[in-house]
Amino acid sequence: MSLKLLLEEFKLCNVSDDQNENSRNKSQKWTRNEILTLVSAASLNLSSMICYSILTPFFPKEAGEKGASASIVGMIFGCFALTNLLFSLVLGKYIVQIGASFMFLTGLFVSGCCTILFGLLDKAPDGPIFISLCFITRSVDAIGFSGSTTASFSILAAVFPNNLATIMGFVEVFAGIGLMLGPPIGGFLYQSFGYQVPFISLGCVILLMIPLNMCILPTFDGIASKESFWKLLAIPQISLVCLVECSTASCIGFLDPILSLFVTKKFNLQPRYVGLMSLGFAMSYALVSPIAGYLSDKMPRLRMWLMFVGSWLIAFSFLLLGPAPIFHIKCRLWMFVLMLILSGISVGLCDILVFPEIISTVYENGFEEGLGTLGLASGIFHASSCLGAFLGPTLGGNLYEKLDFEWAAAIQGSFLCFVGMLMGLYLIVEMVQKRRHIPLASTALCDGEFHILITLWVTFWE
Repeated sequence: MSLKLLLEEFKLCNVSDDQNENSRNKSQKWTRNEILTLVSAASLNLSSMICYSILTPFFPKEAGEKGASASIVGMIFGCFALTNLLFSLVLGKYIVQIGASFMFLTGLFVSGCCTILFGLLDKAPDGPIFISLCFITRSVDAIGFSGSTTASFSILAAVFPNNLATIMGFVEVFAGIGLMLGPPIGGFLYQSFGYQVPFISLGCVILLMIPLNMCILPTFDGIASKESFWKLLAIPQISLVCLVECSTASCIGFLDPILSLFVTKKFNLQPRYVGLMSLGFAMSYALVSPIAGYLSDKMPRLRMWLMFVGSWLIAFSFLLLGPAPIFHIKCRLWMFVLMLILSGISVGLCDILVFPEIISTVYENGFEEGLGTLGLASGIFHASSCLGAFLGPTLGGNLYEKLDFEWAAAIQGSFLCFVGMLMGLYLIVEMVQKRRHIPLASTALCDGEFHILITLWVTFWE
């Protein structure tokens, strides 16, 4: 009798799973608004990443000639992320009052204008004036970028609640393409036409995107959230995944101010080839992102494990990027490119999964659904990314100046080792807690963990 009851529970769970799958399949039929939203988010990622990465092959050298040291260059890169961090939290809190679509479009306008202005800074006097104007322009640009990005993440989460990780992975493909195109485009335009043309041309492209997005971006309304960011961070799982996002973003930002300096000095490459060096990282990131997003949506329980594996792979790649002097391995160009590719794959495993994990954890802990909560989640996710993007280039520039690239990359990799250990400890504690609170057999069956075993068992007794 108990066996028959067990079988009935098993069949009911299968029916429930089929219904969930059917509802998921229905949600995969995109509407016009969903397609237009995806186009807007993809265009933002593509343009913003091109503008972000276009500086890498030539700006450190140009700034050095204008009187900025390597540490100052790192701070110029880092101030963009620091301002982004502060305004992401503010704009995420008040996204309902401001309006998601208005925030998206205004951010594009500010970012486009600042990109053009940054291209005119070569006319500024050398020394403190040039450095100050760089800080001011990048900071204002960061305000616009934080508005567009925070709004974009919130809109995506509202429009695609059932397959957010897959959509994030798809959109991040365009971010990867932007990272791929930015350095070679920047290096080519700089070498062919000088300092101003790369920034002015791309700034005009961003401004031209505004009327396009005004036509295609849907409007969104919502209720302001009464919760705070501190309540989100009080949840251990959210704090941990935010630390993962911060550490992976720091690895990306770490390379911005010093990659071109190291490669030019070590391998004697021209700016256009320095830009091509970043292709390995960006291409692998773009290829892995949709795969990681698809796996995340199909098997949400894998998210934390994928982040755990990704953290250790990033640590390994950065330890061998120089490589670290403790290994006594000679630096070679092929090995350097290979480690860039591995780091891009690893960052793709971690970065895409953080935002969906924050959203699911927030709802599991009783937060109300709506644009207000999505704004908070988007703000804290983007702020974590910006904190890493600030720490990466700032510490990278200082460590490169005081030590060298090999030790700087090793220290960056050691930080990821620490994050990987925290992830492993969390997963172990979680498994121990689950074993102490083992559910009834029928509940375990609904999780589908003993599908094959029970089927064989029932078939045998029948």
